[in-house]
Amino acid sequence: MWLKAVLLVVVALLVVVAGAIAYGASRWKTGTNELRAKLEAVRLPISPTTYDAREIENLPSPVRRYFRAVLKDGQPIVSAARLTHEGQFNMGETRAKWSRFTSSQVAFTRRPGFDWDGRIAMAPGLNVFVHDAYVAGEGVLRAELLGLVTIADIRGTPEAAQGELMRFLAEAAWYPTALLPSQGVRWESIDDMSARATITDGATTVSLDFRFDAEGLISGVRAAARHRTANGALVATPWQGRFWGHEVRGGMRIPLEGEVAWELSEGLWPYWRGRVTEVAYDFAR
Repeated sequence: MWLKAVLLVVVALLVVVAGAIAYGASRWKTGTNELRAKLEAVRLPISPTTYDAREIENLPSPVRRYFRAVLKDGQPIVSAARLTHEGQFNMGETRAKWSRFTSSQVAFTRRPGFDWDGRIAMAPGLNVFVHDAYVAGEGVLRAELLGLVTIADIRGTPEAAQGELMRFLAEAAWYPTALLPSQGVRWESIDDMSARATITDGATTVSLDFRFDAEGLISGVRAAARHRTANGALVATPWQGRFWGHEVRGGMRIPLEGEVAWELSEGLWPYWRGRVTEVAYDFAR
């Protein structure tokens, strides 16, 4: 008799847990849909709708080489990109603790914005759900265990907006027409292998230094200061990303693999390593 009672309790607990997990996933999906609807609502018309190679004639020489390497004259201008990724995320604070992740992302080029919706595996069946986003000029970082328990919720600050707009600018390597001057990016020369890109959205202006390889492709980006959370406070810290594995997608050469790291006093602290598994584009009309 007691065995039957124990089994009934176990079954009841499993039902409750399964219900909670399903509720968390549904709740998170609703939030994702709301974020992405807001992104859609602030989209702007794109002009021109195709790339004219004459546009790059007065740009710094490494930037001209880059566009000649990744775009062909007449390439349709990207209005949106939809990507999926897989890789590892470093969840450690003082020691590296890499966990696998999968994610989907949507990015719109005008008005600049994106939503990264990630699942980081803490243990089998135990995922942290993450939104990292830039929406209508607001930076958003929200993390919840199973979509139920809030771990982080940062939004609405100038530092968050700057950090997420920097991410948008860095990831424009995945939708390279967004880096054209006609799409709002200003370029300044640094040297023969690098140049500084600046973008403004509303009250937020950010710059990144882009490095190019011998083929003219983007090999990395760097910011002298990007805010990270350390011991409950926001700390301006040098930040960098590296790209490799370029292939043609949608008529453009884009990097499919990368790594992102903070430059700490004790050395590099990589926290994201991943690759693009799928990418699809919407083009301006």
